[in-house]
Parts: sequence; C-alpha cells; structure tokens
Amino acid sequence: MASIASVPDIAAVRKRALDAIDRRRDALIALSLAIHAKPELAYEEREAALRLTEFLEGDGFKVKRGYCGLETAYRGDAKGKGDGPRVAILTEYDALADLGHGCGHNLIAMIGTAAAVAVREVVDELPGSVTAIGTPAEEGGGGKVALLRAGGFDDVDAAMMIHPTTGRSLAGRHSLATNRVQVEYFGKAAHAASQPDQGVNALDALLLLFNGIGAMRQQLRPDARIHGIIAKGGSAPNVIPDYTMGRFSVRALDRAYQQEVLRRFVACAEGAATASGTTVKITVDPYAGYDNMVFSTPMAERWAVHMRSLGMQIFDTRDDERVGSTDMGNVMQALPAIHPYIAISDQTIPGHSTAFRDYAKTPEALERALIAAKALALTAIDVLADPEVLRKARAEFDARRVTGIVRGRA
Repeated sequence: MASIASVPDIAAVRKRALDAIDRRRDALIALSLAIHAKPELAYEEREAALRLTEFLEGDGFKVKRGYCGLETAYRGDAKGKGDGPRVAILTEYDALADLGHGCGHNLIAMIGTAAAVAVREVVDELPGSVTAIGTPAEEGGGGKVALLRAGGFDDVDAAMMIHPTTGRSLAGRHSLATNRVQVEYFGKAAHAASQPDQGVNALDALLLLFNGIGAMRQQLRPDARIHGIIAKGGSAPNVIPDYTMGRFSVRALDRAYQQEVLRRFVACAEGAATASGTTVKITVDPYAGYDNMVFSTPMAERWAVHMRSLGMQIFDTRDDERVGSTDMGNVMQALPAIHPYIAISDQTIPGHSTAFRDYAKTPEALERALIAAKALALTAIDVLADPEVLRKARAEFDARRVTGIVRGRA
C-alpha cells in the first residue's frame, strides 16, 4: 500500500506518526510509570484519568471528562481533513485490589495514548476522525459495558486497543464470556455447642454450593470455568452462621454455552439452599457480564504486518490459548474491533501476579509497549486512509452476525 487515492504519500504520513511517538518517548514512559506508582481501583482512577486527559489536551485533542456520566471515563476527539470513519483508540488504567498493576494497565494507558497522539499528528492529512476513549473499571466493573449502554460508541466505526502479555505476541485471540455472581445464604444463628439443633447453618449451604460446583465440573466443556471465594463465612466458631456470602465468576468460550453453565450454577445454589434449609439470594452483576471477544481479522492482520515491519515477531493464535475475560468482548459484539497482545517479556510471567506487576514498569516492557503503540497507530491510519480495510472489517462483522459466530465460537 505505497499510496492510496485519499493519501498519495502514505509512507510520509506513517513516518510522521512514528516520529511523533519517538519525540514523546520520555513523556509517555513517565506517564506509564506515574500510573503504575499510584494504582487506583475500578471507578476510582481519578489521578490516572487526569494525567491521561491532560496529556491528550496538551497534544491538541478536544477532551470531554466524565464521558457518558462515568466520572473516570473520558473522550478526546481530533478531526481529519474531511468526511470518513471514526476510529477509537481505547485505554484502560484501573488496578487490582492488593496487587496494583498486576495486569499491566499502566502499559495499556500508555499504548493507547501514544497511538492516539501519533494519529492526531497526521490526521490533518487523513479523512475521518480519531477518538481516544478512556474506559475505566475493566477489572470487573464493566466500564465499556456502561459506555456502550450509554451510547458512548454509537458514532465509532472501528475500535482498537492493546493488552500486555508475556511469552508470545498475538494479533488476536478469543476470550471467555463471563458473569460475576454473588450468592447469599440466610439461616438462623444458635450456639454451636449447646443448641446446634436450633440453628440453620448458612455456611453449610455455601459449602454445599462449592461441592456441587466441584461435582458439576466433570460434566462441563473444557473451556468452562467456575471459581469463587467465601467473602463472609460467619463470625465465630461457636456461633452457627446465620449469613454467608460468596462471590463467583462463571465463564465459557461463547455466550450461549456460558449462559447454560450459569443456569446450572444457579440450580446448584438453589439446591444447596433446599438441602440446608436456608434461603438464598442470587445477584448477577449487570455490568460484569462480559461477552467473548471475536476480533476483526482484517484489522488484526494490518497490526501484525506493521509489528513485523518494526522488527517484532507475531505468533499464530492456538486453539488451546489460555484466556480470561474482558469487557472489550462487549465492544466486539457492537462493531469491528481488535485487542492484540504484546509480549513484554519472552519468558512467561503469570498475569495478575506481583511478578507481572513488577515487570510492567521495566525498561523492556516499556520499550516493547511503545513499539506496539506504533503498530496500533499505523493500523488506525490504515483504517482512515484506505476504505478497503474498513469495508472488509465491516463485511466480516456483518457475516458473523448472520451466522451467529460473533456470540459463538469462530
């Protein structure tokens, strides 16, 4: 794609975009390290959001804070030279409780910001617009779900972001559809030694649920996951608990099967209540219902091409990839989008760990993240400059809608 009708000298445009990231290298690294040094939980990312929006404003974006009524969400817009598509480049910046940036969202924030300012640098030579969208609360709070419901992506034609990983960089992979569920049992307190027959044990109910889940796993598909914790298990060993509460995630590779697993989970929870004589309250979090990701092949292929041109190796996605869940899956159900993975280390480091947290601030991680940001900027430029890229992405998305693959298994 040496030249295209709307941008005759696309090579010069790309070089300007890459130079824009290089000139801001130190400032972008400082931004990432500052976010890493002060981790903030879901919907509490006030300092991170302020730093990111100030950075965008300093580079000429028209910024709206508190986007769609979410205090720590934001949107920055920069318009090109004429009508064309709107490409959204997303950031995440929330941390994990007790772990900080063990998922590397400080890198996601830097990558998205770097790519956005690089595209803005050249958007005056491109049709369409670039939009930077700050999406809070990916770690269970469903920030993108809330933004989607509020219309925050209604005028977006394509969306993209990058997530850090280790071992192997990937242009795309699937994720697990999930729901977060809270289960509460209500019993009757009594002295556990002198009057146990007068009590109704709510802890027994919760333990029965865990045992039921364990028995059910044998009959589940290998991609299904049910995991949980006892958040409240009683107050003292000599008091029969009258209230217990557990928190669970119920996941599977596609939404249809995940809903079947969720139905069976609910049956286990209700059965435990019946067996123990307790009553049960089951609450499915409306915002932590994450859909499975089905990435846009045409856009992912462009990112992979650019990564290789920058000297990076991209691996093919395997059927046995170990995956989690993300609200980017919900975005992918609404419009063509990509969510590549950049390996910040060749050695495998478990995600959501102190080791990953500590590595997410190393020079190697930061440098690799900036390379990924360059490839993301070039991909966004392709979408804006070459109508064929978005046409193919939209055609694939629409075909998946017809066949049901978007919500199922590709």
